[in-house]
Amino acid sequence: MAKRKRKGNRRQSTIPASEPPVRPHMQSPRRTVPAGIARPPYAITGDPGPSVLPIVRTPAEIDAMRNAGQVAAEVLLHVGEHVRPGVTTDKLDQIAHDETIARGGYPSPLNYRGYPKSVCTSVNEVICHGIPDSRQLQDGDIVNIDVTVFIEGVHGDTSVTFLVGDVDEHSRHLVRETRAALYKAIDVVRPGARVNDIGRAIEQHAHANDLSVVREFIGHGVGPEFHSALAIPHYYDRRATTEITEHMSFTIEPMLNLGEAGLYLWDDDWTAVTADGRRSAQFEHTLVVTGDGVEIMTKTSSGTTPADVFAEAVV
Repeated sequence: MAKRKRKGNRRQSTIPASEPPVRPHMQSPRRTVPAGIARPPYAITGDPGPSVLPIVRTPAEIDAMRNAGQVAAEVLLHVGEHVRPGVTTDKLDQIAHDETIARGGYPSPLNYRGYPKSVCTSVNEVICHGIPDSRQLQDGDIVNIDVTVFIEGVHGDTSVTFLVGDVDEHSRHLVRETRAALYKAIDVVRPGARVNDIGRAIEQHAHANDLSVVREFIGHGVGPEFHSALAIPHYYDRRATTEITEHMSFTIEPMLNLGEAGLYLWDDDWTAVTADGRRSAQFEHTLVVTGDGVEIMTKTSSGTTPADVFAEAVV
């Protein structure tokens, strides 16, 4: 789940807007969580309060994050198995919710600042924070599913953009290169690098592939807090000079568009859509910096990631 930043830049495109446009549909009641599941502090009030914890993790927290990341990755893969034409995004939310609870976790988005569902499902021109509802996925759609799990006192946060049925080549290119941009960014993470090295890598790859970078939503510190004070822009920002140090933990989650980077919010104050109606894609991992590079937390017990498994379908 992205942390909000500021308004984006423009990038021209001759690719037509996605048709028909995504519109809000009926939402089911908020799902419940059994009393025995440990909850994050905001679960009752919806208010996470200000970030007050360090951005560097302890060894015990890192161990817990490996588990949380694994659970999140395996929940996302489980949900992905159900992505097909005709399924509703509300059904995907139910599947994610039930699988998270079955594994002993709390679905982190649920009631975070009042968010009403357990995952985000962002279809076509929806950039991020799409609220699951009764809309059925259509042949040719793309859908980002963003899963975050709170377990053992920490959060694991990951997302993938899935293809639904027979998807056009423009959209496949968008999804393929958004995933590639995530890994370009991961490759530059190491102690001594700067936060803006991450944004530079993403922006260079995006522009080389005729895609624009959303600026309003960014990566964020993650661990015991869903969103900590560390900000990770996905574009080059000369002011983002924070030095990356060992045991920092954060997400990288680039959102790239086929058209311009501008956006607007629906009246629900969550759903962000592209200003020009063209499609958007996103991929995300939770990371912890090691002595000589970075460890991806959001991978399965076998060492694969949702993005790796998905790559077989899009390449």
